[in-house]
Amino acid sequence: MGACGVRKARWVGAAAMCAALAGCSSGGNDALGAQGWSAPGLDVVSKAAVGNGIAAVTALRTDGTLETDTFDLARGKRLWAKPAAMRGRTPDQGVQPPAVSGRVVAAVEPQGQGAVLVARDARTGALRWTRDVRTTFGPQACGPMLCLAERTADADARFVALDPSAQGRELWRMDGVAEVEWADASRVIVFRMAKHPALEARDLRSGRALWSLPVENAVGNGVNLSGGWAFGSLGDTLVGYLGPHQTGRGQPLTSFGFFAVRAADGALTWSRPRLLRVYPSASPAVALIARQVTPAGGYGGFEQVDPRTGRTAVTLPADRAPRSSWWLSLPSDLAQLGFLTPDRPGRAVALRDAAPVPAHGLRMWSFCTVTPSTLKITGRPGFYPVAPLCAFDLGSGRRIGDPGAPPGWYTGATDGWRVWRDESGTLHALHDARGTAPGMYGP
Repeated sequence: MGACGVRKARWVGAAAMCAALAGCSSGGNDALGAQGWSAPGLDVVSKAAVGNGIAAVTALRTDGTLETDTFDLARGKRLWAKPAAMRGRTPDQGVQPPAVSGRVVAAVEPQGQGAVLVARDARTGALRWTRDVRTTFGPQACGPMLCLAERTADADARFVALDPSAQGRELWRMDGVAEVEWADASRVIVFRMAKHPALEARDLRSGRALWSLPVENAVGNGVNLSGGWAFGSLGDTLVGYLGPHQTGRGQPLTSFGFFAVRAADGALTWSRPRLLRVYPSASPAVALIARQVTPAGGYGGFEQVDPRTGRTAVTLPADRAPRSSWWLSLPSDLAQLGFLTPDRPGRAVALRDAAPVPAHGLRMWSFCTVTPSTLKITGRPGFYPVAPLCAFDLGSGRRIGDPGAPPGWYTGATDGWRVWRDESGTLHALHDARGTAPGMYGP
C-alpha cells in the first residue's frame, strides 16, 4: 500500500492506495434500532480491541496526549481511562490500540523517555502487573495470551509471549520483531518482519516452531514491507496480501500480491502475484477485489478473486472507470464496484458479471476523505487516525445523512458486536451480527 510502512491498512496507506493505485487523482448490514451505543466526547484514533465483554481504544486528549479508554460492551458504560504512550511506532503504523486478553487490558503507558507495558483489570482499571519494554509496536491478544515485539529500536529486539493471568510471566521469546496474524488456544501464527519476511506458526505455550513460510515464495523476491500487508482468516486458511513499494521515481514496484496459506502446516495453497488490493475493501478472507498491473507497470482492470481458491471470478475492464477523478466505493452487500465522484454522478459495475449498473439511488460506502489531517499528538507528528467510512448517493456523489452503521465488511464483528469510530472520532458499538468475522479494521 503506497506509503504504508510497517503496518496493515490504516489511514496513510488506505488513502494513499486509493489515490495512487485505485485510480483517484487528487457484508454486513446497515442495522438501525439494534442493540448499540455511542460514546460522544472522545476522539478515538485507534481501531478497537474487543473481547470478554470489553471494548478498549486509544483516544486523543485535547492537550495532545493519548489515553486508553475501556467500555462495558453490553451497556456502553465507560469503565476507566489511563494515560497511554507510543514509544517505537512509526507514523506509517498508525496509533496502537490496547489489547484485551481474558480479564486484563494491556496498554503502553508513559514512563520517562521509555515505555512500560501495563496490564490492568479490565473492569476496574486496577494495576495487575507491568513490564519494561523500552520501545514496542504495542501488545496484541494471541489466543488466551498476550504477545508483543519489544525493544524494537534496539539490536536485541524480540517477540515475546506472556501469560496475562500469571503476573505477565514470560512463556517464550524469539529474536526479531513480529506481529500476530492468527491464534487459537494452542497455536499462534506471526508475521516476522525482516529483510526476508515469513509467516511462522508457534506452539503458544512453549514457543516451539511448527512451520515457517517465506512470503517471497508466494509473491516473488524483493518484498519491501513499506508496501504494507494484511491478513484474514478463513478458518483453516490464512489469506494474505503484501503491497508494493516504489523505492524511487522511475523505479519498478517491489514484489506484491495475494496468497493463501494452510494454517495446519503452512502449505501455500494458491498465490496471485502482481495484483493490487483496492481500498476501501473487506478483509482479504471475506472478499477479494483487486486491480491488475500491466507488464509496463500501469494500472489495468479490476478482478474479483475467490479467496478460497485464488481463481478470478469476474474481470472488470479498466475502461469501465470514468476518465475523470474518482474514489472507489462499495455497497453493504459487496454486489457492485462504484466509482464515486464527489458531488457529481458516478458509475457502478456489477461484481457478478461486470455489467454496468444504474447509479441512481445506489447507496455506496467510501472514505469520507482521501486527504485527511494528521493528528496533533504531542511529540509524535505524522500519525493519522483509522480511516472512517461515509455513505454516498452514487447517483449524485453527495453524502447521505444519518445512514446507519457502516457495513460489516468494514467493521468486522466480535461475538456479534461491531465497534468502530466515525469521522468525528466518536466510538460506536452495535450488536447486530453473528459470531466473529474479520473486517477491514477488525476484529
